[in-house]
Amino acid sequence: MIDFVSGLARERGFGPKRILEVELAAEEALVNILTYAYPKGAGDIEIACRGEGGSRLTVEIRDYGVAFDPLSFPVPDLLVELAIRKVGGLGVFFVRQMADHVEYRRSENANVLTLTFTNREPQKWVNSTHTEGT
Repeated sequence: MIDFVSGLARERGFGPKRILEVELAAEEALVNILTYAYPKGAGDIEIACRGEGGSRLTVEIRDYGVAFDPLSFPVPDLLVELAIRKVGGLGVFFVRQMADHVEYRRSENANVLTLTFTNREPQKWVNSTHTEGT
């Protein structure tokens, strides 16, 4: 799936760093589906990609597993120390950071997650520290 998605991003002229963000977001979404959608065993996953204009790529991932809206997770507080931070939600946070638009809907007994990417410069990930009183 990752090769399929990254190949289409490459065809749309996305640069290597932006393709990596597309791959990471798609992989995280897929891992969540594989981990949670089918607790009783195997299930189906459908992936559809389409280019829109010269600079957009939309990836739609559909599964027929347990209803789950990944966008219902609150944004994690990244300033909380790891030892006391609540587990979970970081993968969804990263998907939201890397995709330009993320949409979820439940349709015909399926979870449908739509990720839209534009051909732009990749995110500037900056290490930051939090200092009390600043």
